[in-house]
Amino acid sequence: MRILSMGVASVIVEHPPVSPAAWAIGLRSLDLPGVTDVVPAAATVLVSCVDADALAAAVARFGDVVPEIAGGADHVVTIPVVYDGEDLDAVAVACGLTVEEVVELHTGAEYRVAFCGFAPGFGYLSGLPEALHLPRRPTPRTRVPAGAVAIAAEYAAVYPRPSPGGWHLLGATDHVLFDVERRPPAVLQPGTSVRFRRAT
Repeated sequence: MRILSMGVASVIVEHPPVSPAAWAIGLRSLDLPGVTDVVPAAATVLVSCVDADALAAAVARFGDVVPEIAGGADHVVTIPVVYDGEDLDAVAVACGLTVEEVVELHTGAEYRVAFCGFAPGFGYLSGLPEALHLPRRPTPRTRVPAGAVAIAAEYAAVYPRPSPGGWHLLGATDHVLFDVERRPPAVLQPGTSVRFRRAT
């Protein structure tokens, strides 16, 4: 684990000893005075504080972090999916699989929100089977509809609202993952466990 200064009152923690999401949840659970934000990414965690003194005190407690899983080990967000995405056939061809095999692999995996970004409520879900790893589309779409279930590289995701996007669309869900009137607004938080199931 390496700690890099990011100004007077923030640091970047590179490659924590466990997943950044689990480490970040563990750090938050310490409820350290003066810590204003803890943001996990793919391989790092940003820790921001009110001032340099609070930051120094927080860094001194990094060794006390006990990694945690969001919502507890038994809590899983299950997302129903209609597998009729525009790219489903092309994904099957690119992966050397049948459409049914793609769906079985996608629904059979256990995912965890590695980090959030790109848009409010957009969770990057680790755990996508290697047989489905594909680079992003060479030409992104200018508009992907809300609820689109997609894959790219080693991640799966659900677009929480209409936006541009270059991921491969496998299907769609009517599960609302982001609502500003809800607390918290985003269903998917770093560390959350996720499963996809075929909608009936």
